[in-house]
Amino acid sequence: MSAPAALMAAAEGGIIGDGRTGANLALLAGALGVALAWLATSRTGRRFRSVNPRTAGTAAMVMGAVGTVLAVLHLATADSGPGTGNGLVGAVVAVPLGLGAVVLGRRVLTRSAARTTPPGG
Repeated sequence: MSAPAALMAAAEGGIIGDGRTGANLALLAGALGVALAWLATSRTGRRFRSVNPRTAGTAAMVMGAVGTVLAVLHLATADSGPGTGNGLVGAVVAVPLGLGAVVLGRRVLTRSAARTTPPGG
């Protein structure tokens, strides 16, 4: 199965279950991206030696982009409106959540690049 076909099947909920599955996957990906970006920017993340800000920022951007793509695909393939059990409201919430993860991940990358650049260089 190709990657676009897998994304379409996941967005429609055809891989795991009902129509809400695609929206739930998008919400999970977006929330994970925001959590990774928060961990990389907060003081809590500095306590753990295993958290590299550049890696966490990149992972947050990737997870946010995946969540946004899944949510948009789910919105495009939804049969009916909100309140019908298709997960349309979850997909609508997942779009800004995924975009927020991308923005926060980019902020982490720019902040970590500024810290590693020598002064005057």
